[in-house]
Amino acid sequence: MAGLDYARERRMSRSTTVQATVMQAPAIDQFEVLNDVLITVEDGVITAIAPAASFAGTVDHVVEPGSVLMPGLIDLHIHAPQWPQVGTGYDLPLEEWLFAYTFPLEAKYSDLSFAIDVWDSMVPRLLANGTTTAVYYGSVHGPATTALAEACVRHGQRAFVGRVAMDHPDGTPEWYRDATTEAGLEASAESIESINGLGSPLVAPIVTPRFIPACTDEMLTGLGQLAADTGTLVQTHCSESDWEHGYVLDRFGATDAEALDRFGLLQTSTVLAHAGHLTTNDLHRLAHRHSGVAHCPLSNVYFGNAVFAARRALDAGVNVGLGTDIAGGPSPSLFANAAQAVNASRLLEDGVDANIEAAQRGVAGSRIDALAGFWLATMGGAAVLNQPIGLLEVGRRFDAIEVTTERIGVWAEVDSPVRIFEKIVRMANEADISRVWVDGDVKRR
Repeated sequence: MAGLDYARERRMSRSTTVQATVMQAPAIDQFEVLNDVLITVEDGVITAIAPAASFAGTVDHVVEPGSVLMPGLIDLHIHAPQWPQVGTGYDLPLEEWLFAYTFPLEAKYSDLSFAIDVWDSMVPRLLANGTTTAVYYGSVHGPATTALAEACVRHGQRAFVGRVAMDHPDGTPEWYRDATTEAGLEASAESIESINGLGSPLVAPIVTPRFIPACTDEMLTGLGQLAADTGTLVQTHCSESDWEHGYVLDRFGATDAEALDRFGLLQTSTVLAHAGHLTTNDLHRLAHRHSGVAHCPLSNVYFGNAVFAARRALDAGVNVGLGTDIAGGPSPSLFANAAQAVNASRLLEDGVDANIEAAQRGVAGSRIDALAGFWLATMGGAAVLNQPIGLLEVGRRFDAIEVTTERIGVWAEVDSPVRIFEKIVRMANEADISRVWVDGDVKRR
């Protein structure tokens, strides 16, 4: 019913006008300021951007001086069932963390009422953090995963929602896995049909093998075929940690990227989480397949065992965006992850062990700056998903956030626009985001 109601509402013509100064990153090395412009939006699409002084009509919303308008943020990697454990349990390595903390929590989503309570807490909170587009892992439970998609429709967040498939007896506990490969494939197909049946232009399904250690060869083959047959995007983990990367090498004699490609899972806009242990050949493979990486810099501190070389991947032609990896990462803020992406790149370039000579300590040419960090959270994510979002320009969807600089602090005597932008990227959080639009509709005010 939620999907039907939503579809009926969307048939009504919608228009809005917003007057603002815009700050954004059209390219990884390009900072753009649009001073005092009027943005016209029709049915969610930006149809015009012109100087506000040239407009004589009524403006629906004015972003006042002291605040700026920015593109909505795109989170490529969220484990929705892990929302209740954000910020906890970082004392164990990944392979132990899953069994000790995460799988027991995810098993609770057989209780649909519990699931709905979590979704109705999480989705609005992520919107409040400026996350206008989210790529979600659900649990193995079909009803809970559909309820997650319904929550995204209800709260108006653009989202890709996937039922997690996992059937390997060695990589999953007996009490939390698909009963059989056939049952798991059937449940994933039903989940795709159910989410598509909601009729929402904002919410789509995504095929979701958890990762290779949790899936049999038969499951991986079947999911690759399911994605191809239904035209559905794919998400999974890839070369996340020493353990996961090494496990795949031992099992297949091939890297994670090579193995996923064999199973037909490296497709256009496949979202590969973490990818901190990719080889040079892996990067070329991803670029050739037009698959992308969800860089999760905060999570990688705890579970990655390495720094993802974002600059190297981008230079190889791989699309890269950002992910929070809730709850592998302790913050739902993409601003925090953009700032950490910059920090991680500096650590990679400079090295971390003072006992090694400076010239040999780091990896030259690794650093990115705050502009690049924000680009990853906007245009980078849009490129991975191949969606017309991530930038405020004519022809793209109007996903946007209003950010106030009052708490951050701006000094007219010293702060140029680029300095204000840097402060926002490094310091802004939920408290500074005063309004959020998705597809032209206000979701936070």
